[in-house]
Amino acid sequence: MNWQRKMNKALVRFTGFQIERVGKASSAPPVPEIRPPADPLTDRLLEAPVFLLSPVRSGSTLLRAILNAHSALHAPHELHVRRLRVQFDTTLAAKAMAALGHNQSDLEHLLWDRVLHRELVRSGKRFIVDKTPANAFAYQRIAACWPDARFVFLLRHPASIATSWHEASPDKRTAEEAALDALRYMKAVQRARAALPGLTVRYEELSAEPERVTREICEFLGLEWESRMLSYGKQPVLQKGLGDWRDKIRSGTVQPARELPTADQVPDVLKPICRTWGYVK
Repeated sequence: MNWQRKMNKALVRFTGFQIERVGKASSAPPVPEIRPPADPLTDRLLEAPVFLLSPVRSGSTLLRAILNAHSALHAPHELHVRRLRVQFDTTLAAKAMAALGHNQSDLEHLLWDRVLHRELVRSGKRFIVDKTPANAFAYQRIAACWPDARFVFLLRHPASIATSWHEASPDKRTAEEAALDALRYMKAVQRARAALPGLTVRYEELSAEPERVTREICEFLGLEWESRMLSYGKQPVLQKGLGDWRDKIRSGTVQPARELPTADQVPDVLKPICRTWGYVK
C-alpha cells in the first residue's frame, strides 16, 4: 500500500487532489453543541446586549444612528461577530479545552462576547446594540450565547424593502431577484419574532412619529428617553458603515418614508409576508 500513499502525495502536490476509496466514511467532525454559558457571571462580560433584528434595507442604519445618540447605548457599525470562528489545531488542544468544560461553540461565544465588550468599554457607555441584519439567521445561537439579550425587531413594508434592495445594486440583482433575496431575511426575522420575546418597531412609524417610537424603545430597554436621539446627525462614529444613508444621517432629522406601495404593486412572492406583518389584508 506504500505505492498508493506515494501516488496520493504526488497527486496532492501537483494537482491538489487525492484518491479515496468509494464509500469511505466522512471524517468531518460533528457539529459542537450550542448551549448557554455554564457560568454566566464569569463567562460573559456583556450585560443585557441589544440586538436589532431586521431585514436588509429596512431602516436599521437609521435606527442605529438614533439609538447611538443615547448616552447609555453604543450602536457601532455592523460587526458580524457570529462569523468569527475558533478551531482546534490539534486533538490535544481539543482535549485540554474539554477538560475545562469548553467545546468549540463555547469558545466562540467567549470570543464574541469579548469583542463586543471591548467595543462597549471603549465607548464609555453601558449597553451595546448590534444591528447586523444577518444575525436574524442565527437568532437561536445569539439567544443561547447571551441569555439576557434584548431584541428589537424592525419591520418595513416588504415591497419597499425589495425595491430598495434592487435600487441599491441594480447591476447585481433584478427586481425579481431582489425580492426573493430580501424575502430570505424577512422570513428569518419572522422566525425570530415567533420564537423570542422582544419589541416590534415599524420603519414607517419611526419615520412618521420618531419621538413616540423612540420613547417606546427606551421604555422597553428600561432607559430614560433623551431628546438628543432626534438630533443624531453630528456623531463622528456614524461616518462608518453608512452607505447611501450618509446624507440622510447628516441631516440630523428623521426623513419621511417613501409612499407605501399599492396592493397591485406587491410582487406575488411577497404577499404572504405582507399579510403576516399586517401590511395587506
